[in-house]
Amino acid sequence: MHRVVALVRPVQSTFELGCAFEVFGTVRAGIAPRYDFAVCAEKPGLVATSAGYAIAVTEGLSALGAADTVIVPGWAPVEAPLPPRVRQALLAAHARGARLASICSGVFALARTGLLDGRSVATHPARAAQLQREFPQIRVDAHRPFVNHGDVATSAGAGAGLDLCLDLVRQDHGAAHAARLARHMVLPPRDGVPSLGPPAPVGGELDGLLDWARARLAEPIRVDDLAAYLNVSPRTLARRFRAQVGMSPGAWVLAQRVAAVRTLLEETDLPVDAIATRTGLHSAVNLRRRFRAQVGATPGAYREAFRHD
Repeated sequence: MHRVVALVRPVQSTFELGCAFEVFGTVRAGIAPRYDFAVCAEKPGLVATSAGYAIAVTEGLSALGAADTVIVPGWAPVEAPLPPRVRQALLAAHARGARLASICSGVFALARTGLLDGRSVATHPARAAQLQREFPQIRVDAHRPFVNHGDVATSAGAGAGLDLCLDLVRQDHGAAHAARLARHMVLPPRDGVPSLGPPAPVGGELDGLLDWARARLAEPIRVDDLAAYLNVSPRTLARRFRAQVGMSPGAWVLAQRVAAVRTLLEETDLPVDAIATRTGLHSAVNLRRRFRAQVGATPGAYREAFRHD
């Protein structure tokens, strides 16, 4: 079973830690457990929290030696140095293949390991300028809810930590399992998109349009069709999409088609050409090309890795 260890320190944010526990540690009826969750600290014992109470942490840094994923759920104050023993433990975990992830201000701890140098990262917009100033070798993107490079991942605010954790689940066990968790947590629908650059949450008039388009993925969907639904020009539609979704209408439609392909590969025995027809990608050749470009794997390899009985 995949072992996830959260590394905490005083004063620990209870919400950021709770995000990690909700996704990786909570046992849910009807959903097979796939993670073993633990909490550790440099100095085991009582750890003060931002909620005014202390939590009892029994495991020390040695817990990172058996972790498959290490999560730093916040780092307060952000100016606090990274103790040498903690830095060494994080680097050792990464070197042996563990995935490192941070939620909100936890990116300051990962930045002090040097593992984020030359990479794009996410953090809370209120901390973006400070992070960039302190670590000029890092590319801070204040507009992304999270950035997942595979071996290291960072999220923006605490709420975005839920999206990041679900993306890690998607990376481990596929889109369908991540969607089941999200539904059980009663989270709003998350659009299936590549890890780098997920769209921001949308609201207002676009909600109806997005639902309308999702219900018609098997049909041709042109930008003119989307604009006509809202009774606006294609140029106005493109501007609103960029502002609210973070991508062009055409790119969003393609992302929805690929997300539907992922689910059908995981949950059905349909051949690729039938999936292409159902998702509006028309042919197996086009599906394979689009899928590999967006997901980084062939449909066959993806199905073998993430098929759920």
